[in-house]
Amino acid sequence: MTTRILALSAYHAQSHAQWLSGLERHIPGADWTVLALPPRHFSWRLRGNSLSWAMLEREVLEGEYDLLLATSMTDLSALRGLVPALTRIPNVVYFHENQFAYPQSDRQLASVEPQILNLYTAVAADKVLFNSHYNRDTFMAGCDSLLARLPDYVPREQVAERLAGSEVLPVGIEPQSASLRPPGERLSVLWNHRWEYDKGPQRLLALVEACEAEGLPVDFSIVGQQFRRQPPEFKAVQQCIERSQSLGLVNFGFVDDAEAYRRCLSQCDVVLSTAIHDFQGLAVLEAVASGCVPVVPDRLCYGEWFGEQFRYCGQQGGGETASALQMLSRRWQQKRRRTLPECNIDGLYWECLAPQYRSQFDRALAEHKKSGR
Repeated sequence: MTTRILALSAYHAQSHAQWLSGLERHIPGADWTVLALPPRHFSWRLRGNSLSWAMLEREVLEGEYDLLLATSMTDLSALRGLVPALTRIPNVVYFHENQFAYPQSDRQLASVEPQILNLYTAVAADKVLFNSHYNRDTFMAGCDSLLARLPDYVPREQVAERLAGSEVLPVGIEPQSASLRPPGERLSVLWNHRWEYDKGPQRLLALVEACEAEGLPVDFSIVGQQFRRQPPEFKAVQQCIERSQSLGLVNFGFVDDAEAYRRCLSQCDVVLSTAIHDFQGLAVLEAVASGCVPVVPDRLCYGEWFGEQFRYCGQQGGGETASALQMLSRRWQQKRRRTLPECNIDGLYWECLAPQYRSQFDRALAEHKKSGR
């Protein structure tokens, strides 16, 4: 029997689009209706999506559906109030990130409202899913810390009990054809993240400068999604590599052609993360699926996917730079000996995860039917 699913993505960033398209491809027997809002004007999008949809897409929202699937950016509690028809179907909320653990930039106004919206949406959900334990743990801790600071009539224990049934189910990745890396005397390093402050451009610059000072023979590919305003460290990274006697710059900038991007991944030895935050690290996982060896910090979500041999440690900043430099040096030596390690992420492919999503959806439908709502 076909399951009619209404999917709401209130801030349809690249990882959100990837998740949703993966579900559409890999879950059979589902009829999808999708409403998505573009990933811009963050504060308005976060607070205004319920008003936008309720006023502009009411006919779609009041259609016949078996299940509502919403991202955590959706103002679910308000939307259900504005469109009562949505209260008659079960819902599942998916957290790609949470606003308690998301680092603020200098351009953002400090506000507790994004956190409150995350909390209200989670409490309004029949089922909450997170893409990593790191995401879930920081959300739970953040909610409890916020509630502890409020003055009175705070349902702290009740909220914790309500959210205790949340589970972890990562975004799936597609298998890639991992080509054999050619041997050689130089190490090819990929950095393939959004060109924004939260991906650690300062740490990337510090590591590039350390590689230059050490004289490591490293070829960098600095790629990833770019925006109109970019942290100035990227220009400094480019200049450091271009004037270096030991470093090389193979790719620099966004690779918009999908085939060219896959080719870039398949030609690199190592994928590097310097992130301040990552709730799952899809860019790293995609590169690992293409055969890259991860070099990632020993924090955030990475301990869930990769063993200790792939994680550099030390305090954020100088200690991490030294540890990452040591790991890159080790990978270079291993490449020369043709002994680069392999990293297994079989459990993160859609083939493994799609049946688990299907099971979650079926369970939500069964529990809703059982409740007689």
